Amino acid sequence: MSRPRTIGILTFHRCINYGSYWQAKCLVEGLRARGFDALLLDHDSPRANWAEWRCALQPLLPARVPRSDFRLYARKARGFLAALARLPLTRPFPLDQPERIEGVDLVVVGSDEVWNLRHPWYGGCRAFYGDGLAGDRLVSYAASFGNHDAAQGLDPWWADRLRAFRALSVRDENSRVMLRASVGREADLVLDPCLQFPPALASSPAEVSAPVPAAGPAHVAVYGHSFPDAFAGAVRRWADARGRRLVSIGYRNDWAHEQRIDEGPDGFARLIGASAAVVTNFFHGCVFALLGGKAFACVASPYRSNKVRDLMRAVGTGDRLLDGAETDADIARLLESPLHGGVGRRIAALRRRSDRYLDRALA
Repeated sequence: MSRPRTIGILTFHRCINYGSYWQAKCLVEGLRARGFDALLLDHDSPRANWAEWRCALQPLLPARVPRSDFRLYARKARGFLAALARLPLTRPFPLDQPERIEGVDLVVVGSDEVWNLRHPWYGGCRAFYGDGLAGDRLVSYAASFGNHDAAQGLDPWWADRLRAFRALSVRDENSRVMLRASVGREADLVLDPCLQFPPALASSPAEVSAPVPAAGPAHVAVYGHSFPDAFAGAVRRWADARGRRLVSIGYRNDWAHEQRIDEGPDGFARLIGASAAVVTNFFHGCVFALLGGKAFACVASPYRSNKVRDLMRAVGTGDRLLDGAETDADIARLLESPLHGGVGRRIAALRRRSDRYLDRALA
């Protein structure tokens, strides 16, 4: 019997970010379930590591976190390191020397903002564009240009690198338009790995790693930071009126009832899974709300506008993307109304489309 084909996944798995961790984990496990020997390509960069830890410990810069929160953010970061060590990884190699990647038959670039040239520390890293790797063994899965808008185009040097990919897929329409206009290729639109290969989520408070210290109804998960004051105030008034407890995961939001800053990746997933609803301004806050079938409200932020907007359009939840100026009644309607049945059907159809892309790209 021949050995399974070895696939190396090149993504932002080292980011201390719930979404980055979970999409890396879901993609590697999803490809393994398809029968491949999938591994995360364990790139290392002292510059990126320093920037990542600085952001993890001071996520609200230029505003500085309270001294009392520093140890909580540090514990959160250590939880990520422990979780990362449990994933299937290759031998480490320098990020700026992708030529040293060896022992894989195919490289899958993505998911995450791997092509975002504006990323504060990974932007401009040529490895994510496949430079130094053989084009006949390069494909992308759910890659994104992030907040690099397609209207601003792509420098020809970077576009030439992407033309070498054997197959291209993206997770948002902005990235699809960018490839069409700047690279001259039509990419497949596929699901984020968390939606394509969904992890198991807790469905009741009893399954949460550390119980939420509140009796009564299930909590409401808050994921993100720097929410508009008007939006935060409306959510808090709604929660107080309904007897709901707002639990902020991963970041401090003083308008929430409880801060769970130090949760690791598993704690994040369990708290979302056990929640009654989700309040977020992050892409993966929306993704995990969709995974759990949760009522949710997402307020737009400039950095994440492209990917969140395109996801909401794709799954039919555009009404849940807000501008921060909504009334208390608007907030109440969204956080109390379940997702309509068409959302599940759209996600199922997108899974089938993503499966067809993977069948072709990995053949």
